[in-house]
Amino acid sequence: MSVAAQEGAAALHVNQRQVMGAVVASCMGWALDLFDLFVLLYVAPVVGRLFFPSEHAMLSLAAVYASFAVTLLMRPLGSALFGSYADRHGRKGAMIVAVVGVGLSTAAFGMLPTVAQVGLVAPVLFMLLRLVQGVFVGGVVASTHTIGTESVAPKYHGAVSGLIGGGGAGLGALLASLTYLAMSSLFPGDLFDVWGWRCMFFTGILSSLLGLFVFNSLEESPLWKKLAAEKAAKAAAQVKSGQVEVVRSPVRTLFSRDYRKVLFVNLLLTIGGGSGYYLTSGYLPTFLKVVSHVPNGAAAAILMICSVAVVVASVAAGHLSTFIGRKSAFVWLGLIRLVALPALFVLLPTAQNITMIGVYAVLLSALGSAGYAPILIFLNERFPTAIRATGTGLSWNIGFAIGGMMPTFVSLVAKDASQLPSTLAIFVGAISVIFLIGAFVVPETLGKLENGAARNPS
Repeated sequence: MSVAAQEGAAALHVNQRQVMGAVVASCMGWALDLFDLFVLLYVAPVVGRLFFPSEHAMLSLAAVYASFAVTLLMRPLGSALFGSYADRHGRKGAMIVAVVGVGLSTAAFGMLPTVAQVGLVAPVLFMLLRLVQGVFVGGVVASTHTIGTESVAPKYHGAVSGLIGGGGAGLGALLASLTYLAMSSLFPGDLFDVWGWRCMFFTGILSSLLGLFVFNSLEESPLWKKLAAEKAAKAAAQVKSGQVEVVRSPVRTLFSRDYRKVLFVNLLLTIGGGSGYYLTSGYLPTFLKVVSHVPNGAAAAILMICSVAVVVASVAAGHLSTFIGRKSAFVWLGLIRLVALPALFVLLPTAQNITMIGVYAVLLSALGSAGYAPILIFLNERFPTAIRATGTGLSWNIGFAIGGMMPTFVSLVAKDASQLPSTLAIFVGAISVIFLIGAFVVPETLGKLENGAARNPS
């Protein structure tokens, strides 16, 4: 069967409750996923001391970020497994298993013994659990990043893209900030190194329970249900005629000659967008602690405001792409990032008070996330329904896996905390160039999700 299942130009009739359910589920799924990942970033200095002790603090920190990158490197495998399932059997089932898996694996970190207790076994167990978590994280992307945009009207595609991709990330970071603030208050000082970091991870159980509650009543994507009905009708016709057609798996189709180029070109944007996110929102918790020396309470407050800014900026940038086109939005956002992100990293350590630190941090977070806000819908529009979850998931996760390694490289390149601002400025400038190259190379995809043009790779 051809992957180019007819997707009709007219929007499918979907009731508003189903639309809202799909959008909320997509946003919450990605938020819970990012919440579980951000928990590690918020306790990175503590985890570094307990699992990767070193006389050089930056090496311990680099080891923690390397463990974060390991999770990201497993995400493409998760996308291949869960994305293939989502394309064949539906988005809902893949989403439920993936989100619950991420939450439970996160909670398991809270039970791990430290180096002081079991020696080298501790970091080995830590890294193995990160591998497992990465597979489930990849599955979350493959399911959450399709069902929401496939359910809403075309005029909201860009806004929902920003809400899920950037807004979900901002909401996840906000939840992690609130959790960090609560645990810092419950376990002040040295107690945080004993119990606070463990309880941070234990909250993963709550995210699993919340995920089950939100997704249990979710309906399937209307575009996927339409495709499933067409497949069933075609299969029945083949049985009646005595013909049997070989169906290729979504993964095999994606790496066929027709779609390989599409996948590789997508990576320019996802690598640039993912790197920008992890070097801004992802690195800020550490930056505020080791460079700006902001107290825990103030840092948590700043990061919460940053999370709100990320949601607002992402929705606005995504919606902008509906008016000026995906390609134009990428170009303009890329140009702004190229100038503003390096400048903000240089200015941040010069801030004389908490207020100015907060202002620079908010701008960094907002710009870092706004750049990739339209990427989700762009990827959806690049692939037909039959391989959309797989194509979107792999394009997103491979790019973000490479982007997720950038904080590790920054920590290794910087000899000490004083060199972090200039090192980060150089890195964000370089990845902004990659993003801009992608923006100029990719085709315009606006409107292709609903009119079926995504069937023709370009």
